[in-house]
Amino acid sequence: MEFFTKFPVMERSALAELRKGIDFVFRDFSKAYGDGIEAFFDPILFFLVRFEKIMINSPWPIIIIIICGLAWIGSRSWKLVLGTAISFFLIGYFGMWKDCMATVAIITVCTILCIAVGIPVGILMARSNRVEKAMLPILDMMQTIPSFVYLIPILMLLGIGKVPGLIAICIYAVPPIIRLTNLGIREVDKETIEASEAFGATKLQKLRTVQIPLALPTVFAGVNQTIMMALAMVVIASMIGVKGLGVPILRAVMNQYLALGLFNGLAIVAIAIIFDRISQEYGRRIQKHRGLKR
Repeated sequence: MEFFTKFPVMERSALAELRKGIDFVFRDFSKAYGDGIEAFFDPILFFLVRFEKIMINSPWPIIIIIICGLAWIGSRSWKLVLGTAISFFLIGYFGMWKDCMATVAIITVCTILCIAVGIPVGILMARSNRVEKAMLPILDMMQTIPSFVYLIPILMLLGIGKVPGLIAICIYAVPPIIRLTNLGIREVDKETIEASEAFGATKLQKLRTVQIPLALPTVFAGVNQTIMMALAMVVIASMIGVKGLGVPILRAVMNQYLALGLFNGLAIVAIAIIFDRISQEYGRRIQKHRGLKR
């Protein structure tokens, strides 16, 4: 405590001026480039809005059949398919269908974006130790900084709406797929890689035909974790204009509505369990297939 009491007033004022300078620089940056950055995300916003409308306006039996079909393709388990159908039927019965479809829409878009960004970055990390060393501190920071902290610059740049929520969810959810893609490719058997090189495979052929196929189970584990972390951000994203099951939960917290918060929380849990089981079972099936193939 003595250090802080003896800390020179001039140095404290210098720190205050530094904070003010950072604030002014970022405000100027947001004024100059905010509209351009927002326009860059317009195609993603258009796709998200259209996809959300399709999910909400489509007849619920069709949506349930499609989701159950995807569950069967991923797991080959009638128990999981039946549990999926019952869960979504109960979600609709208790009046949470629209919010549920909005949540599924944004989680789907976030997962697609995370896969599109995370897998190439993970591949670059696996192929270069320098890139890995540079990326690891960034990934650590993305996973440890509280989500409310990086919401501040996003909100200053883009305001309140779907796009800031989408970016916040992706920042929180993308590290697992990057890490596990890197890990999966690095763990591929060196003898297998050497055999492909002996047959004259180029780096691209080796990556496409050997490393990525053998790393797929680990990559799907990353997809699984990305989906789970995206669902964990649903409630926080509702604070900045993202529709879905997080909105009634936030309303329940503010007004102490126990039943409203409990039902919508259980709906998020049901979606998380379904997506988790589907992705896990698909990863196991790939692992068994690769094991038999080898």
